[in-house]
Amino acid sequence: MKRIHLLVLAVSLLLLGGCASQQATTEQAQQYEDSKDPLESLNRTLWDFNYEVLDKYILRPTAVVYVDYMPQVARTGLLNMAENLEEPSNSLNNLLQGKLEGTFISLGRFMLNSTVGLLGVFDVATEIGLELEKESFGEVLGKWGVGTGPYLMIPAMGPSDIRSSAGDFVDSSYSPIDGLNFYLGALRMGINALEGRAALIQQEQTLNSSADPYAFVKSAYFQNLKFKVQDGVIKQSAEEEALEDDIDAFLEDL
Repeated sequence: MKRIHLLVLAVSLLLLGGCASQQATTEQAQQYEDSKDPLESLNRTLWDFNYEVLDKYILRPTAVVYVDYMPQVARTGLLNMAENLEEPSNSLNNLLQGKLEGTFISLGRFMLNSTVGLLGVFDVATEIGLELEKESFGEVLGKWGVGTGPYLMIPAMGPSDIRSSAGDFVDSSYSPIDGLNFYLGALRMGINALEGRAALIQQEQTLNSSADPYAFVKSAYFQNLKFKVQDGVIKQSAEEEALEDDIDAFLEDL
């Protein structure tokens, strides 16, 4: 009877240990769950569709043909025109962030490139030192303290978030973009998409060699978003600064 009691006690301890281990595993999984990506299951499905179907069979081949056969001078002119149409929104978004210099630079660029630059085909403003001061309304919201909201993988458009999507909608309502007809608007978006995809061709090896391309793109997206909102000045938390100090001290002792 004593042996039976000991056997029951041992089995009970093993079961309790297993439950504790399972609970710890569950807590660990919850700990690593990305709070910015509550729709991860859906987003991953849309990522597969975007990357394995749309990009593989449509966007990338089109971008390759565009780069190979479109003369560089024509590409530059088309991109200049697309960017020139965005200057009024750049001006207002600079103003909403209190960047008066950027506001007047964007206005000056638009007036100069739209006239002397032949509707923006030639970037005359940059030639005389008026550099592009690109700002989106999503960045304005970020400066005002509005959070990004959930991460979104949008079909045919790629990574985004609630704040950026709302900002894009506001940006598209600024004149003269809101006055474009459907075909001119589609042309502007198409040029930006092709040039953006062409710029990523050099980075494909890094993406394909990553353990989880979806997570890699999401991480890069939020890092770039933070970089733009903070105007290139990355502010570290106290924990990150302490960790960096510990690493520096460790390396100095080697």
